[in-house]
Amino acid sequence: MQGTTVRRVGLMLAAATALTGVAACTSQDSSDGPGPGDRAARGRSLAALRSAERATEHAESARVESTTTMGSLMSMTADGTLGWSDGITGTLTITYTGGTVADTMRRLGTTSMEARYLPDAYYARMGPKFAQQTGGKHWIRYAYEDLGALTGGSGSHLGDQMRSTTPNQSVKLLLSSGDVRKVGEETVRGKAATHWSGTVAAADVADAGLRKQLTEAGVTTETVDIWVDKRNLLVKKVEKARMATGLMTQTAHYADYGVEVRAERPPASDTGDFEDLMRKRPGTP
Repeated sequence: MQGTTVRRVGLMLAAATALTGVAACTSQDSSDGPGPGDRAARGRSLAALRSAERATEHAESARVESTTTMGSLMSMTADGTLGWSDGITGTLTITYTGGTVADTMRRLGTTSMEARYLPDAYYARMGPKFAQQTGGKHWIRYAYEDLGALTGGSGSHLGDQMRSTTPNQSVKLLLSSGDVRKVGEETVRGKAATHWSGTVAAADVADAGLRKQLTEAGVTTETVDIWVDKRNLLVKKVEKARMATGLMTQTAHYADYGVEVRAERPPASDTGDFEDLMRKRPGTP
């Protein structure tokens, strides 16, 4: 495998990580403006969602299972724990199940990897075949600020975006919808939960910087569905973002709120930096 292929793998994984983050954080502000339908009913809906946002944020950690599909680029599953008390931390096992990324990973001998999230960077552990081309180093470090280069002008927001891929952010996103509505009472994995739904248009996001970020990433509209249990904790979410490259869908289940989260920084001697990988000349490992 040539050095250009190594860099292509690193770039694809970084792009997948960056674009996945888009669906998780498009608004930091809740909107109280009137929407269609009865204002009193909307007020009750917003109050219930704010309670869910606070409860989920204060829980500070959870076990996560998710599936993500991004057109022909990739489909993947993720399983592990995430914490958000001081930036995002956690460890996930990510398995690429389809698309261009999975095909490339398969050629490297593995479609599964460990991902570690720390407040300043994301680490991906690659297989031994990849390490042979990177001086024996198994980990790639993606500084959030470096990931900004992947999305052009929206790069200044990408660090905050990647640090905000937590369940309470999905509730914040739904609060910015002008048509948020209560779908009804349903069961999620055997537990009673209230289903809420809404659609967010990028052009209507109040924050100018985030609106620009969505536009440059190719997101035009996003549909958000969440399920909240009797403790006001988010137990499931489904986000669908229509992008210039196709439809991105992410489904996540959350459980074991308050679980202990560990995410150790990999040894520096076994870690290569994404930015350095991109600077290497073709033909070099």
